[in-house]
This record gives sequence, C-alpha cells and structure tokens, in this order.
Amino acid sequence: MRFLGFGLALGLLGLTSGAALAGNQDFTLVNRTGYQIDDVYVAPHSSADWGDDIMGSGALPDGNGVKITFAPSKVCGWDLKVKYNDGEEAVWESIDLCTTEKVSLFYKNKTTSATFE
Repeated sequence: MRFLGFGLALGLLGLTSGAALAGNQDFTLVNRTGYQIDDVYVAPHSSADWGDDIMGSGALPDGNGVKITFAPSKVCGWDLKVKYNDGEEAVWESIDLCTTEKVSLFYKNKTTSATFE
C-alpha cells in the first residue's frame, strides 16, 4: 500500500501503535532527498538486528513525511536505516529519540544527511 499523505502512524517491533500506547520516542520522518524511500528500519542501538521494514509494502515519496510511533519504552538510543528504491541505503546510529521529534533527510553530492529536531 502506497501512502501519499503527510503522516501515517506505524507500530514498531510488532507493537500496536496509537495515542494510548505512544511513547516519548515518537517522531516524524521527512523525506527531502529528491528520491523515493522504499524501506525504513528503526532498532534500538543495542540491537544486532534491524527487524522488519516498518514501511511494509508502502513507500515514502520525496516531500512527504511519516509519523513513527512506539509503544512505551525506556530506551532512548535508536538506529535508523533507510533504503532508496535504487537499493542505496543510509544509516544513522544512536539517535536520541527521547529528545527528537522530527528527522528530516536530505541528499546532496551523493550523500544523505539528516537534521534532528
């Protein structure tokens, strides 16, 4: 399922999403790269496994954002990996999602960068 809206609530790690279970690690991922992102992985920094693509069969088109929600957790340090529709990927480690509400991705000079707000 492709989504074209500005947000979509997703559950992580097999946990149910929704306001009643939303943790303080919730954030919005914004794609400003100029390219479609097909896969998004978010895992605790201490984990050796990325788990499943939280986009499922969806994608994040350029210019759109997706709301990613968590079940309550005491873990603040998370890693993020995105994979573009051409197979290229980018990874960020140890993002403090307890203090981050928005992650915006940018692409310039063959490099993906991010801002954390």
